[in-house]
Amino acid sequence: MDIGIRGKWRRLLLAGCMALTMSGAAQAAAPALLVLGDSLSAEYGITRGAGWVTLLQDRLRQERFDYSVVNASISGETTVGGKTRLPELLSRHRPAIVVVELGANDALRGLPLQATEANLRNIVTTAQKAGAGVLLIGMRIPPNYGQDYTEKFVSLYPKLASEYKVRLVPFFLDKVITRQDWFQPDRIHPTAAAQPALLETVWPQLKPMLKRSGAK
Repeated sequence: MDIGIRGKWRRLLLAGCMALTMSGAAQAAAPALLVLGDSLSAEYGITRGAGWVTLLQDRLRQERFDYSVVNASISGETTVGGKTRLPELLSRHRPAIVVVELGANDALRGLPLQATEANLRNIVTTAQKAGAGVLLIGMRIPPNYGQDYTEKFVSLYPKLASEYKVRLVPFFLDKVITRQDWFQPDRIHPTAAAQPALLETVWPQLKPMLKRSGAK
């Protein structure tokens, strides 16, 4: 075999090896876990990297769950904002799991409950149609807009979780609400000290949704 032919074969072999390597890397890429939330998940008022979503990535690593956490939370986000942003996020990240932590800002603004429910329905069904598992995180609110509004808002989350057969965290602030020292001066946003408790509230419902690498 002359030098020219040997060189050609070397180039073809190298190209093949590179293609196999790239294919293997793509197959080995960790599935995404997308958190679609508001300021409670966006590290509002606390040091970057101190929030419960960052702690979640650490917990996944510690427990040998191979997921890449994508925090798509924005302070002030409403359900309509989450609904609007979700299709592009699904297309870009192709998450295996979507954690939905939205609705509090709708209620604080007194937005119509029918709209909030419709937006949450759209978020859940859009994620499911994309093949993602959904974890819905529920909230409660003070009775600023009357008892009827408050009760109907709280009931939205278990209603949707039951209807769409998704896992539910009934109340995100369950483990921190009685600790006033765990809230920032606005009395709305938890401090950095409260973030591990927020993760512990989410984890029992999230863990059963997780799959280890290579598991069917």
